[in-house]
Amino acid sequence: MRGGRAGRGRDHRAGGGVKTVPVITAPQAAALVKSGQTLLVGGFGMTGNPVHLVHALAELPTNALTYVANNVSEPGLSGGRMLRNRQLSKAVGSYFTSNPEAVRAHQEGWLEVELLPQGTLAEAIRAGGAGLGGFYTPTAAGTLIAAGAEVRTLGGQEMVFVPALRGDVAFIRAWRADTAGNLQYRLTEQNFNRAMATAADLVVAEVEEIVPVGSIAPEQVHTPGLYVDYLVQATLTLDDLGTSASVRGGSKRVDEGRLNMARRALQELRPGDVVNLGIGIPTLVADLITPEHGVTLHTENGMLGVGPAPEDGGALDYPVNAGKIPVTALPGASYFDSADSFAMIRGRHVDVAVMGGLQVDEHGNLANWAVPGKPLLGVGGAMDLASGARRLIITMSHTDPDGTPKVVPECTLPLTTRGAVDMIITDRAVFEFLGGQLTLTGLMPGTTLEEVRVTTGARFVERLQAEG
Repeated sequence: MRGGRAGRGRDHRAGGGVKTVPVITAPQAAALVKSGQTLLVGGFGMTGNPVHLVHALAELPTNALTYVANNVSEPGLSGGRMLRNRQLSKAVGSYFTSNPEAVRAHQEGWLEVELLPQGTLAEAIRAGGAGLGGFYTPTAAGTLIAAGAEVRTLGGQEMVFVPALRGDVAFIRAWRADTAGNLQYRLTEQNFNRAMATAADLVVAEVEEIVPVGSIAPEQVHTPGLYVDYLVQATLTLDDLGTSASVRGGSKRVDEGRLNMARRALQELRPGDVVNLGIGIPTLVADLITPEHGVTLHTENGMLGVGPAPEDGGALDYPVNAGKIPVTALPGASYFDSADSFAMIRGRHVDVAVMGGLQVDEHGNLANWAVPGKPLLGVGGAMDLASGARRLIITMSHTDPDGTPKVVPECTLPLTTRGAVDMIITDRAVFEFLGGQLTLTGLMPGTTLEEVRVTTGARFVERLQAEG
């Protein structure tokens, strides 16, 4: 999407050059979006969602929209209403499988879907806002996501070209704005909002509070007012976000086998490590970490210094992690936007990523984003983390429920990354890639060597150490 910023609503005042950004209602803002346009919508999980703006748009006949967001939102929220109204013709994002309506719309053929890794999506938007044509990234190289893309080898590494992404209109959410349009975000609200504020011809910021110009100190401005065309004041409540916003986190299936894997993964973390924990078994590791471990947890939606889940409250009171679960912030924590977060990952500033897996093969390839029998509509940040972290540890069950090995000669499921796995921890064994060779280095409690030999599909060498 190209073009200038026609239709800006600012009043340029003499005497100091102070600009005033008009304050309008959500219905007035919704009316600015025209059928056939590209709409950028901020938010991640239950934070930073411009729900009032999108709900207002869902009341209009505007249609044939290209909807750019991390996902189309949970059923009943934001984009979910527009999807149900068939106002969208295309969705661009990283994760749509959480919304059954989006899956059904795609299967029925009336919703086109463009799936991008989460960090690639964030960077494409940032590139669009910076006036760039696109960028090269190692993320997704050699996977289905990169099919048809231009590929080059730069610095000895295969890179995929991704075009920049812009919108006609951006709906974003911030905590506070002054009358000049300067914005502040709260907690993990920044996510996609900061980049989207720069990457559209017309930007509407839905905010909790509007204060006089000068009330926000210059060094505390996250988005300068030059990007913002209109403000909408709207207070968020739990009713706006849905009941899940008040839940203290999701239920975790905990058994001794899963806990053993989490404990073993914890042994690999060193004081000073910056660690990203994936969804599933890796989240159990977070419950075992204490201040004495000296580990800093990173979450890809924009937080460093993640603490334990709160005793009460929810997404209106606390930041959320990448699993959309409210968490606390430890002393020294920091917040940033999704583009910066994934730059940390791609730039190899994250020491360890602990992720789940569906298959790992004897070449260190990982498959963990495409579930057999389900549509390929959700990749999230897995590809970015798998290829960007300095060390990649995979935790998973040793076999599928039917006994099919998950450590295999060659992955048969769509790849997440190639040759990046350093360690596999299953409920039966620990494997490491030593000298490029899959090596059995440990047995989990209650498991025999013969059991591992029988249930492992890949070839491996044995260099056993006792596992506690």
